[in-house]
Amino acid sequence: MSVHPLRAVDAVTQAKIHLAAAHRLAVLHELEEGIDNHFTVTVPGRDDRYLILPFGLHWSEARASDMIVFDESGKTLEGEGVVELSAQCIHAPIHRICGARVVMHTHQPWALALNMLENNRLLPANQTAAFFHGHLAYDDTYEGTADTIEEGERLARVIGGKQVLFMKNHGVLVVGETVAQAYKRLYFLERVCRTQVLAMSTGKPLKVLADVIVAQVQSPPADDRHSRTERDRLFFEAMMRILDRELPGYAG
Repeated sequence: MSVHPLRAVDAVTQAKIHLAAAHRLAVLHELEEGIDNHFTVTVPGRDDRYLILPFGLHWSEARASDMIVFDESGKTLEGEGVVELSAQCIHAPIHRICGARVVMHTHQPWALALNMLENNRLLPANQTAAFFHGHLAYDDTYEGTADTIEEGERLARVIGGKQVLFMKNHGVLVVGETVAQAYKRLYFLERVCRTQVLAMSTGKPLKVLADVIVAQVQSPPADDRHSRTERDRLFFEAMMRILDRELPGYAG
């Protein structure tokens, strides 16, 4: 099913459009660092080739036609430009080992603020945070920039089958089956990190939800009108309509 109702395109073109949209949305939502950090998508129909915005372009100017295809060796197979080294070393192994179709890594400020703390655990202290409970992995050992494939393989082992990786003193990483799913996770992750940091700043103890309540939050009601996949689609459609108003041109 197409995530954007105004476009009927092949799977690869749609992946490029969605990837470009996600970059521009990250600018609107203040999740980006200019030309740094990385979003990647496995090329539809392949398991060993990945789409990425070439290094040097600002995320606000990302277009579908800019996306290049690279492999784990870092070689550009299609398009013009190069993949940044840490993007190659972090993302390619996570795609390969974890089977993730989409990988998004940022240094977004509120999540990074939480990851700068000695105790950086995200707590299920509100409804939205409860959705993340049990789906996060933590890498508590920062050893500098990721410059080798072995580091990406280590991170892949840490994240395992989880949806989100907290990288202490570094940033966060999310995986997903679609750009819509992964970006929604990244967006809401920033919001729950912000609310936790704000609540912690009061100096008062947090009221953490009981496990039984967390389980109820994570279990969709039997008569739910929208599946999780449908909610992801509707969320990303709405976000793309905002881009069509505020920052158009990503589909070009």
